[in-house]
Amino acid sequence: MNTTVRWVDKMMMVGESGSGHAVVMDGPEEIGGKNLGIRPMEMILIGMGGCTTVDVVSTLKKMREDIKDCLVQIKSERSPQEPKVFTKIHVHFIVKGKLDYKKVERAINLSITKYCSASIMLNKTALITYDFEIQQ
Repeated sequence: MNTTVRWVDKMMMVGESGSGHAVVMDGPEEIGGKNLGIRPMEMILIGMGGCTTVDVVSTLKKMREDIKDCLVQIKSERSPQEPKVFTKIHVHFIVKGKLDYKKVERAINLSITKYCSASIMLNKTALITYDFEIQQ
């Protein structure tokens, strides 16, 4: 997997994935940015959210569960000192469908502890917790 990040202006950058997709990143005005894009550290949390969502949805489908939707909300805390790594991450899953509680719990646990590379890497500096709710 390869990526490139090109500095554009001030604190704005464009990141491009090896698959040809691009995203604008920028900093807040107080550090010289224009606030025109996602912060790089936000991208890390978004990546983790995407990684775990793919795992949970695919695992539930393999379990033959009737999943209709999956929303992941992530809240985090970072160290006040440099490097400002994530120290706490809480992941709240909202899954929709006629789903078995134990199967949803298992799918999420497997993602966070075994399959989601992003959460496993972030777990090196952050305490990762999660909860979930099932909506019909």
